[in-house]
Amino acid sequence: MQHKTQLTLSFLLSQVLLLACAEDLECIPGFQQKVFYIEQPFEFTEDQPVLNLVFDDCKGNNKLNFEVSNPDFKVERDGSLVALKNVSEAGRALFVHARSEHAEDMAEILIVGANEKRGALKEIFKIEGNLGIPRQKRAILATPILIPENQRPPFPRSVGKVIRSEGTEGAKFRLSGKGVDQDPKGIFRINEISGDVSVTRALDREAIANYELEVEVTDLSGKVIDGPVRLDISVIDQNDNKPMFKEGPYVGHVMEGSPTGTTVMRMTAFDADDSSTDNALLRYNIIKQTPIKPSPNMFYIDPEKGDIVTVVSPSMLDRETMETPKYELVIGAKDMGGFDVGLTGTATATILIDDKNDHPPEFTKKEFQATVKEGVTGVIVNLTVGDRDDPATGAWRAVYTIINGNPGQSFEIHTNPETNEGMLSVVKPLDYEISAFHTLLIKVENEDPLVPDIAYGPSSTATVQITVKDVNEGPVFHPNPMTVTKQENIPIGSIVLTVNATDPDTLQHQTIRYSVYKDPAGWLEINPTNGTIGTTAILDRESPYVQDNIYTALFLAIDSGNPPATGTGTLHITLEDVNDNVPSLYPTLAKVCDDAKDLRVVVLGASDKDLHPNTDPFKFELSKQSGPEKLWKITKINNTHAQVVLLQNLKKANYNIPISVTDSGKPPLTNNTELKLQVCSCKKSRMDCSATDALHISMTLILLSLFSLFFVQLNLSD
Repeated sequence: MQHKTQLTLSFLLSQVLLLACAEDLECIPGFQQKVFYIEQPFEFTEDQPVLNLVFDDCKGNNKLNFEVSNPDFKVERDGSLVALKNVSEAGRALFVHARSEHAEDMAEILIVGANEKRGALKEIFKIEGNLGIPRQKRAILATPILIPENQRPPFPRSVGKVIRSEGTEGAKFRLSGKGVDQDPKGIFRINEISGDVSVTRALDREAIANYELEVEVTDLSGKVIDGPVRLDISVIDQNDNKPMFKEGPYVGHVMEGSPTGTTVMRMTAFDADDSSTDNALLRYNIIKQTPIKPSPNMFYIDPEKGDIVTVVSPSMLDRETMETPKYELVIGAKDMGGFDVGLTGTATATILIDDKNDHPPEFTKKEFQATVKEGVTGVIVNLTVGDRDDPATGAWRAVYTIINGNPGQSFEIHTNPETNEGMLSVVKPLDYEISAFHTLLIKVENEDPLVPDIAYGPSSTATVQITVKDVNEGPVFHPNPMTVTKQENIPIGSIVLTVNATDPDTLQHQTIRYSVYKDPAGWLEINPTNGTIGTTAILDRESPYVQDNIYTALFLAIDSGNPPATGTGTLHITLEDVNDNVPSLYPTLAKVCDDAKDLRVVVLGASDKDLHPNTDPFKFELSKQSGPEKLWKITKINNTHAQVVLLQNLKKANYNIPISVTDSGKPPLTNNTELKLQVCSCKKSRMDCSATDALHISMTLILLSLFSLFFVQLNLSD
């Protein structure tokens, strides 16, 4: 019925157009077509005609002149619009002004993209106001043609006709455009004599819905004498496409216990046929439901919208009583408004019944037993619960809490994420001697809250009885670590400290023996019975075994158990300093040129291993100098440094300068030492100390040599 309506409309419009054209055959001055539509090419090519404009002032077009709004284009004398150069962008429109002695007019050329389509029948037929027929001489009359798609052979078949009001001997019709001489080529043809238009094969509206062709008239030589005139061909839709579901997979969720009429999801199908016809008017229905329990009609689909809703009572949407929480619906979409003549497409909708927390967790038994050794930590028992809710949700996952019996926070409980069991652990070691038994009260809840009409019952609590087993524990030192302060260098055999260790196993009445575990310097010993620690060597604060004045040793306390248990105690001895180290002098060698002008030879420094006040300020002195003249002197700079100065230039030689340095301890300690001084020859900034005239030694060394010689001679005389 609709197809007949479209054909009737086409026929009526064609008749109206023919009547309008017949009334307009007399000459009207101006452009014979005022508006043109051209498709935007990739580029307008230089000197290639774009289209042909026809201007007629009805008096011979004397002194006719054209002006184009875009300077890159011009209109030739014969009306051809051409580009003056290659143009890739010409804008959306061109305006052409024509003027002759007797008339002037304006034409508009609209440049449209290839994908711009006219969406309404009114626009297809150019019906605007007075039918929108271009002003032209009406020599060619080309009315729109409507052709149903999917026509059956034979082909070619006539679909319309183009007429020319003025007969010219030898004139021929010529048809061009997409579908004729442009891809897809050869679909349409025209009888060049009669103007009959024919189609050569079946059309597919879903591929191309409209064809825009041009008709022109040529003479025998092929020269255009009339036209071009636009010929529109529209393809009438047939119901040749079934609905398709393109957005799958389709998965919906609905909470168990939802009210009747709850919307689950929406199904939407697509039909490639003309959406303005019944060919694409869809209606939905449920073809099959799997499983069919507890009701074969669990859901309903809105036939027009495609919305799937629940139709059973909330009590029937009980996830825990269902055969499976997943339903599969085969949904059909039929065009032609759902009538039997329509085509059908199908898709599967999966609906999942989501769980809500309507079942509290319950312990599998009221009391659990556990045994643990004292002093041990870790998991001691797994508490098991049951829950009928979905294991993949917070309505099933358990949360455990110790609500009584854990004042010292010795226990913790955590949920095993795989089994949902409660893992009860000892986190602080238990002491058998304090308590051999513990009783815990534990409750279990879900991560998600229960629904309002459900509550936790007595089965959501349980008791855990824990028995602590006694083990032989090692003795404990009091305090630990132990600290004591002693002077270094105290006599060997001095008592340092008496340690105290006790056995935690008070019920076993065991004895304790002591021994040395680690004594890095070997300075200490311990009485195995009473724990008295004494010295076996001199305590030296300057020893490398002493760090920051503290010496550290470890001792063991061993009980008489079977097997025996051991405890370790740490002793820190802080050593007080005594003045038992002489200061040292640096440097011990100095060099000077024999012609030096600056006779300050060297700055001496002193250091001491002891601590203040047994160190600086140091006292620097020269021992008695040999010979009648004084050759050098020493001057204090500060508490730790002094300067040696020559009193005159010396000859090239090696000299030993006797120096004493004394610390500030009580009593003070003195270090008598010598500074070796090399007097060298210096030329051209080079110091030569390789050869010396003589070795000048101190008076002390001379006297020692003389005494040695005297004793040798005395022995020889004997």
